[in-house]
Amino acid sequence: MNPTLIHTNRDPGESPLLRYWLAGIAVAVPLWLLAYTHLTDFADLVVSQTGLDRSSRLGEAVHFFCYDTPKVLLLLTGIVFLMGIVQTFFSPERTRALLAGKRLGIGNTLAATLGIVTPFCSCSAVSLFIGFLSAGVPLGITFSFLISAPMVNEIALVLLLGMFGWKVAALYLVLGMGIAILAGMVIGRLGMERHLQDWVRDIHTGTAAPVGSKDMPWVVRLQAGRHNVTEIVGKVWPYILAGIAVGAAIHGFVPQDFMVTFMGRDVWWAVPASVVMGIPMYSNAAGVIPIVEALMGKGAAMGTTLAFMMSVIALSLPEMLILKKVLKPRLIATFVGVVASGILLVGYLFNLVL
Repeated sequence: MNPTLIHTNRDPGESPLLRYWLAGIAVAVPLWLLAYTHLTDFADLVVSQTGLDRSSRLGEAVHFFCYDTPKVLLLLTGIVFLMGIVQTFFSPERTRALLAGKRLGIGNTLAATLGIVTPFCSCSAVSLFIGFLSAGVPLGITFSFLISAPMVNEIALVLLLGMFGWKVAALYLVLGMGIAILAGMVIGRLGMERHLQDWVRDIHTGTAAPVGSKDMPWVVRLQAGRHNVTEIVGKVWPYILAGIAVGAAIHGFVPQDFMVTFMGRDVWWAVPASVVMGIPMYSNAAGVIPIVEALMGKGAAMGTTLAFMMSVIALSLPEMLILKKVLKPRLIATFVGVVASGILLVGYLFNLVL
């Protein structure tokens, strides 16, 4: 049965097929949850079976890859499947109309707020970013989420609060969210939808998506979710593997002592240098906090260390590799340029006031 068709009449064979789908979901959901909650155990098992020492650089890189790859793929598959079902209730045209009716910046603020409460790293956030695009959410709003999800992390907020006090934590929250909102508004204003990859643009504009209908049978909605997974995950997964492999190599083999020595200098070029150095790396906010603490201990300025942290978690090279399958180079370059400018502003502002 073609998921792009709408059936308004009851199909006699629908009930047995629906029971088949529900039975499959009843099995798949617990398996998904079991796999997602045991990612660390899986990575530990792989490392132990290879005979590698987790404390070694190669062992840490392999552990990182084995943990993050299934995590991102599980999130992407689950989110895209759900978005495919949601899309059958709300057509892209209706979704865009609802969001277009919001006052300037409100949609970006809502998306950035959602990003704060979702515990995603940059590569994991790409999964929901693609789901938003497939549901017809405007490009600028999806970018506000993509930026805030990794950049403003609740774990980082707690750690910053404990180590540096509420003022630093509050500044981090306000400025990080401000970057996400303003960057999304700028990208939205530039009207760069034409720089989405062709297959994403077709989904975003509704030409490759099923039309929503309240009368659509649930079997067709579920088939639409499966169709979304086949179309989107089937195109993106090689880039996910490549991106995480690069991130794992950097995570395992880039020595922290080198970064501390290089960035521990309080000079004018430290902020842009920290942003450039942070982009090739890959970590979540909690993982980069110890590096921030080490840099602070070496005498680096607060703005320099925060600029480094934000570039690591919001502009990682692995994220760019995954986005390459979704966005054309000019849109990726615009995204990097707008966000990097905001991070530089935060770095210099922190160094000025603290």
